[in-house]
Amino acid sequence: MKYRYFLTLLFLLILSTSFAQSDRPNFVIVIGDDISWNDLGCYGHQTVKSPNVDQMATEGIKFTNAFLTASSCSPSRCSIISGRYPHNTGAAELHTPLPEGMPTLPGELKKSGYYTVASGKWHLGPHARNDFDLVDDMDVGNGGHKNWVKIMKERPKEKPFFMWFAAHDAHRIWHADDFATPHDAAESVVPPYLVDAPGTRRDIASYYNEIQRLDHYLGLVKEELKVQEVLANTLIIYMADNGRPFPRAKTRVYDSGMKTPFVLSWPDGQKEASLECNSMISVIDIAPTFLELAGVEARPTFQGISFVKTIKNPSAEHRNYVFSEHNWHDYEAHERMVRNKHFLYVVNNRPNLPNQGPVDSNRSPSYEDLKNSRDAGKLNSAQADVFATPRAHEELFDCLNDPEQMSNIASNERYTEILDDMRSVMQQWIVQTGDDVPENLTSSWYDPESGGKLDIEQKRGEMPGTKSKAVENNNKGPY
Repeated sequence: MKYRYFLTLLFLLILSTSFAQSDRPNFVIVIGDDISWNDLGCYGHQTVKSPNVDQMATEGIKFTNAFLTASSCSPSRCSIISGRYPHNTGAAELHTPLPEGMPTLPGELKKSGYYTVASGKWHLGPHARNDFDLVDDMDVGNGGHKNWVKIMKERPKEKPFFMWFAAHDAHRIWHADDFATPHDAAESVVPPYLVDAPGTRRDIASYYNEIQRLDHYLGLVKEELKVQEVLANTLIIYMADNGRPFPRAKTRVYDSGMKTPFVLSWPDGQKEASLECNSMISVIDIAPTFLELAGVEARPTFQGISFVKTIKNPSAEHRNYVFSEHNWHDYEAHERMVRNKHFLYVVNNRPNLPNQGPVDSNRSPSYEDLKNSRDAGKLNSAQADVFATPRAHEELFDCLNDPEQMSNIASNERYTEILDDMRSVMQQWIVQTGDDVPENLTSSWYDPESGGKLDIEQKRGEMPGTKSKAVENNNKGPY
C-alpha cells in the first residue's frame, strides 16, 4: 500500500514538473562569427541579403545599442556564456578556456531541467562541455550549421531547450562564394577606413556571402520550430561575437568591433512586433535574462543585469554604460572601453604598439590594398589610423556626431568635463571588477605587417586580472 502511494506521488511530481517545464520558454541563440552590427538589411544596409533576420526584426525587437565585451571570438563567447567580463572569466585572451567550476548559463538551465545543446564553433574549453547535454563541434561543415535542423528534430520533446548555434560564418577563409546568388563586388559598401579598390570590393562581397549563408540557416531553424509548433514560446536571439574581419574592426573597441546586431523574437513574450529598443545592453546581460525567464535564480557569479523589462517594454532604459576589453589576440594588447549613448572613451595601455587587427585581417586583400595605398602615399586620415603608432593613450569620441569614431576629441577643452566623467566611470569599473595591467602581458606572436609568425617561442604571459584574483570577483561594476 505504501509502495503504491509512493509511486502515485512520484507520478504526480513528474507530471507537475513536466507541465511546469512546458510553460517555460525555450531559448535559441544564433551567434555569427565576425559580423558587424550594421551589415544587415534590418540595420539599414542596402546590399547584404539577410531576409530571415530582417523578417525576424519585423516580428520581434531590434536592439540598436547592444555591445560585446570583447571583439575577439573565444573571449567574447566565454563572456556571453558565463555572464562575466573577460578578465573575470579567466579566459580573457584568445583561445583560453573557461576554468573548471565556472558557472554558465547552459549549466544552470540544464540543472533546472532544460535540454542544452551547443552546435558549431566551440572555443569554450573542455570544462564547459559538462554544461551541455550535447556538444556537436565535429562534423559540422565549414559554416558550422550543418546539423542544426537535425538537432532540433532529434531533441527530447518533453523538455524545454537551450540551443547555442554557433556559426563559423563570416570568419575567414571564405567558403560561401558559391552559395545562393553571390553578392556583386560592384555593390560592396566600402567603409572610410578601407581603400575603394577591386580587391577590397571582392573581399567585402565574399563577407556578404557568408552573412547570407548564415541567414539561410537561421531561416531553416525558424521553420523547424514552426513545424514543431514551438516557435511561439521560443525566444530567439540573432547576434555576433565580434565585428567584421577587416582592419579597424575585429579586435578594435570601437563600434565597428564591439557593437553587435541583436535581434530578439519571442511571440509569446512580446506585446507587439516590429519594435526597436535603444537602451544600452551588454551581452553579459543575456544569462541573467534567460535565467529569470526560466524561473531560475541567477547565482552571484553572473555580473550581467537582466533586461526582461526591456523585452516587455522596449522603451524602458536598462543600462547607462557598457564596458569592453581588447586583450591578446595574436598581438600584445591591453585596451579598455566604456560607452554610453553619447560618448565612447578608450584607454590604451599599450599605445606604443600598432593596432591593425588580427592575423586573418592582416592577410586579407583589403589589408594589401591599404598597404599599397600607404606605400604610394594615398591614405586618408581614417585609413592611416590603421597603421598609426604610437597611438593615443586616451581617446574620446562623440558617437552621435561621429558614428564611425574617427575624430578623437580627448584633447578638446570643450569636452574636459565629459572626459573626466568617463575616465572616472572607467576607473570605478577597473577597481570594482578587479581588472589590472600585468607587466608580463602575452607578447605578439606574429608580424603586424605581413601576418607571418615571428621567430620566437610562443608562450603566454600573465592574464589580466590574475594578481587581483578577478575570477573570484563577482562585482557587477557600474551600470
